[in-house]
Amino acid sequence: MSSPQPQPPQPQPQPQPPGRRRASGERYVAETQAFFGCRAATWDTKFGDDLPAYRAAVAEAGIRSGWVAIDVGCGTGRALPPLREAVGPGGSVIAVDLTPEMLAAARPKSTAARAAVILADARSLPFADASADAIFAAGLVNHLPDVVAGLRELARVTRPGGLLVLFHPSGRAALAARHGRVLSADEPLAEGTLRRSTSAAGWRLTAYDDARQRFFAVAERR
Repeated sequence: MSSPQPQPPQPQPQPQPPGRRRASGERYVAETQAFFGCRAATWDTKFGDDLPAYRAAVAEAGIRSGWVAIDVGCGTGRALPPLREAVGPGGSVIAVDLTPEMLAAARPKSTAARAAVILADARSLPFADASADAIFAAGLVNHLPDVVAGLRELARVTRPGGLLVLFHPSGRAALAARHGRVLSADEPLAEGTLRRSTSAAGWRLTAYDDARQRFFAVAERR
């Protein structure tokens, strides 16, 4: 009788960001800050090779010179230098994150990009209505307790015709595999779900690409 063959190691589930558990209110803030705060210092060490993907996403998004671009959930600021290149010296770049440690880690990039840095909750942004031309949000939507409400707040601060750029340097399938979970058709970034939620929040989805190496979607403010 042949001896049993060794089984390949199975991927271990990773800790899940708070939005996947749909935390709400102050618990959402506390859990988000706890989850990302302890990871901020080593984030770019783990994911620094994603920088070219951020640059390509910003270049493809259609953000124009002279615009006001807000990076909501900016993390360590990987999108800030390409956003500055896109809007040029006459535009404005604003970095927003809920976690102080992430904003501290973003300081070199925010300084280089001449970006204003603001500690704020994406669900209640400290900006006037229709004050932004473009919102860049990398990995944000899956963390929101109420996706439609969050997208509606992003729409509030964006002028009609402005852009929402949703991005992740891994596609949905690759990211799910990394976290040891199975994709479902009703996830926030599934195409049908995202099309419905953006429409309900005042956006029109104009581009959707869920490739293995990235997730990229663009919506226009109605």
